[in-house]
Amino acid sequence: MTVSSWYERREGLATLPGCTLCPIPVGSGHVLSGPHQHGHRILRVDDPFLGSCVAAMRLFVALNLPKKERDRIYRASRILRDCELPVRWKEPEHYHVTLKFLGEVTEDRLEGVQDALNQVASTTGRLDLAVEGFGAFPTIRRPQVIWVGVEPSPALRCLKQDVEWALMGCGFERETRAFHPHLTLGRADAQDGAGVFRGLDDKAANLAYQGQIMVRKLDLMRSHLSKGGAPKYSLKHSTSFEG
Repeated sequence: MTVSSWYERREGLATLPGCTLCPIPVGSGHVLSGPHQHGHRILRVDDPFLGSCVAAMRLFVALNLPKKERDRIYRASRILRDCELPVRWKEPEHYHVTLKFLGEVTEDRLEGVQDALNQVASTTGRLDLAVEGFGAFPTIRRPQVIWVGVEPSPALRCLKQDVEWALMGCGFERETRAFHPHLTLGRADAQDGAGVFRGLDDKAANLAYQGQIMVRKLDLMRSHLSKGGAPKYSLKHSTSFEG
């Protein structure tokens, strides 16, 4: 399975309180390059209307897997971690499927986002994820992201679109790029040469993992920048599927 990189680098935007439709740049020093790059940080956005600063949180919508399945994936991918590759491997508690990256969100917009997700979950039944196959993008020979694949089933695609449309009502732009669901296992630097990863494709092809995973909740996650530079994630809001 080949997945091209759909996370384009773009200038970070935040939204002034009271104006959900007018994004403003937060400075050239803040760059967004996808939901899980190590550029995650907490910004303080100048608000000329309030004459003060407003704290913003880096948020994304995700499906979290049961601990048992996360541990199974972690064990199955051990052969890759033992190769001493220049990869920043994620701990299993951070395995998840990202549905939508929201960017910097101020506290005054949080309730609207939570209400939108609650509405989506109320019309969504339990979700079965078919998880299988290891790969990387942009290529397995020069990877930046190493992942395990998730089948883009009709139910998962419908949930993705429901989330997109619901959050449009909160002022978030609808994502139009192709949806390639996956669980990120680790990240590598783009400058690492292809020779460093020689043989990775053979090892990934021999990894054995296949799972049919039931997911019952839709989660709003917050990203925190740690001292080591790797983002850590915490649960901000969770709503159960009731449809």
